Amino acid sequence: MSHNSSFSRLRQELDQAITYGTKKAATKLARFALVQAKNRKLPGEIEYFQGQLEILKSNFVSAIEHFDKAIKHNPRDGAAYNDRALCMVEIGIIDETFAYFDQGIAVEPDYATIYHNKGWLLNNIGRHTEAIGCFQKALELEPDRPVTYDNLADARVNLGDFRGALEAYRKVLELLKPKSCPGIRKEIKKQIKVLEKKVE
Repeated sequence: MSHNSSFSRLRQELDQAITYGTKKAATKLARFALVQAKNRKLPGEIEYFQGQLEILKSNFVSAIEHFDKAIKHNPRDGAAYNDRALCMVEIGIIDETFAYFDQGIAVEPDYATIYHNKGWLLNNIGRHTEAIGCFQKALELEPDRPVTYDNLADARVNLGDFRGALEAYRKVLELLKPKSCPGIRKEIKKQIKVLEKKVE
């Protein structure tokens, strides 16, 4: 990663807060990171965290402008390509999105989140087998990602691989921190019950 290590950590924490936390916690973290970036006069990080704040306010077009500037300052910022791609999906642009995911992968090939999100989009548009390939790549890089196992399970259900889906859902429950994400746990337990009946 071509980021300063403290910013890499802040980005990871923000990613976690967006995925498993609350909008309030994520916004607080993004604001804190933005102040740090301004104090250190790091234009790429400033644009990146401003983009995050715009996403949290659902201002996706404005977020894209910030990510484009972040990429100008740091063309090796895989996360900025990734988040730009996600904003494109939010405003209904699908086909061109893959070019941004692929550019992000090219500049930062060890960034698991981008494979995960590319897989998520492929799964949503019916390209389940390709999606599974992306999820597996994300898990090679980061084997303890419950959210990726959750999406992998969904793609397997879509392909009728119920045993594979069961295995992936059980892995999610194993990886989630104890007492975290009660809503997600409940949903997954429900899915597991349904799938157990199918594989009997």
